[in-house]
Amino acid sequence: MPGSIRVAITDRATQSIIEQADYYARREGPILAQLWDAAVLKAIRSLRRTPACGAPCGFQNPELGNLRRARIAGFPRHLIFYEYFPEQSLIRVADIVHGARDIEALLTDRLS
Repeated sequence: MPGSIRVAITDRATQSIIEQADYYARREGPILAQLWDAAVLKAIRSLRRTPACGAPCGFQNPELGNLRRARIAGFPRHLIFYEYFPEQSLIRVADIVHGARDIEALLTDRLS
């Protein structure tokens, strides 16, 4: 049952969410920051309903081999990177990154 899928959000992903909200609050005001937070929450809830919907990333680094990516509605340049472990009924949100960056290098650096 989809409702029984647990979600674990890494400290790195939490930090990314907060940093982006702070950026939006400073640049555009608190309303955009609130919209960001709501959109991220909605995207994570969507993953919980359909955890295999994200596209496999296909990164070269084997440590990133299980990562999938999904977009955040309303913020199409931001991607949620997550792993789905069906045998554990678990989604692990690894990070949230702006798509214009060198994502594989960034995620690899954040592993260390």
